[in-house]
Amino acid sequence: MKKVVGERAEATSETSIQRPSLSTVSYTDIQAQLSAGHTVILDGGTGTELELRGASMDPEAWCGAATIENIDLLETIHRDYIDAGAQIITANTYASSRLMLEPAGLADRFGELNRAAVQAAHRAREASGSQGIAVAGSLSHMVPMVAGASTSDRSRNPSEDQLADAFGELATLHKDEGCDLIVLEMMFHPERMPHVMAAAKATGLPVWAGMSVREGNDGEPLSFTIEGDIPFNEIVELACAFQPDVCGVMHSPSHLVSPAIDIVKARFGGPLMAYPDSGYFAMPEWRFENIIPPAELHSYGSTWQSQGVQILGGCCGLSPRHIEALVPLSRSDQA
Repeated sequence: MKKVVGERAEATSETSIQRPSLSTVSYTDIQAQLSAGHTVILDGGTGTELELRGASMDPEAWCGAATIENIDLLETIHRDYIDAGAQIITANTYASSRLMLEPAGLADRFGELNRAAVQAAHRAREASGSQGIAVAGSLSHMVPMVAGASTSDRSRNPSEDQLADAFGELATLHKDEGCDLIVLEMMFHPERMPHVMAAAKATGLPVWAGMSVREGNDGEPLSFTIEGDIPFNEIVELACAFQPDVCGVMHSPSHLVSPAIDIVKARFGGPLMAYPDSGYFAMPEWRFENIIPPAELHSYGSTWQSQGVQILGGCCGLSPRHIEALVPLSRSDQA
């Protein structure tokens, strides 16, 4: 398995499109804003926005398989986020590692799907006419899930070699396709995190680590996983050991972000980020129920900003309208 995946990764990179100069300008601009203490706006959900606008979700690979059949729609979504004020747009690669595509019968389209996803983000950025927009490659440790549930299928858990190979393959594609940075999304599983974080770091690209949290029975912040009650601070310490460039809380209910950010801030001295979700997931669909109003997200964002968070955005269930509501926070800190 390891040798085969490595060969495929090399084949993928041979047909990649290099965009080093534009990428360098984009990330340098973001980095300068963070160094100056300013707030940077991230986009909102990509996979869920595809679903909301009519794209079909795959029963095995969720939004990972939706790119090719909805390429124009995907590019439109990225452009809508840019128009709303996002300074970073995230490629639709969260659920398209070989671990997810293989059960869906799409392993042979790994390169095609992921290159198309990154290139759609590049085209949206180029159409905006702004070199200040950064393109992030999304890298998760998502594994096959139980149909109709939000839990992984333990009977199909990949081996450590499969994890390392799959994450390394997708991380390499992100670099080869000219992504400005890699965003590690939904970091919560202590056994998978080291593999995905090592893969991202090996690219040499900036790495932003987003961790997910849930509330314990006594109200304490726990890792998002339900495979045991793991204190959230343990997940933060594991992430910090890999020295990411940015660290924060994402894909978590808004009311849990502040206490989780305090835990991150106590252990990490770099820029902080926060981008919550709203609704809930039951494979392969996002349930758009009780979605937080944009004005309420703005209020939460103001609180997170007061805690030192510099990167604000949204995750699953949140739309360009939500991002637009956060934009005034990036202007207020420069007044």
